[in-house]
Amino acid sequence: MHLAHIALWTHDLDAAAAFWSDHFEAEVGDLYESRNRPGFRSRFVRLPDGAAIELMAGPWVDAASPTERAGWDHIAISLGSETAVDALAARCDEEGCLLSGPRRTGDGFYEAVIAAPDGIRIEITS
Repeated sequence: MHLAHIALWTHDLDAAAAFWSDHFEAEVGDLYESRNRPGFRSRFVRLPDGAAIELMAGPWVDAASPTERAGWDHIAISLGSETAVDALAARCDEEGCLLSGPRRTGDGFYEAVIAAPDGIRIEITS
């Protein structure tokens, strides 16, 4: 098990990517634009040690959404397999802390979203 990535909502995806590249020698990944959620755009930046940060932008950030505002959004923890994601998601569903069931995202992740105490979101990935 390892930390897969952390995510940061931003108003300016290009400026954020340039910041991480310029200040931390991060490698900037390709732009992803969701077909399932129009307006959602993201890029992954990878630090020299391999740690990844997902930079995310959307026109709704800070507008009317109490949960999607500029700043850190979630962490993602890789469990190592789809079976492990399914098992933990089922357990969290029984406990009432499953926010979004297992699915394959448009950018290729197999994930579910759970809530830790205080509503902190954690993506569990394969």
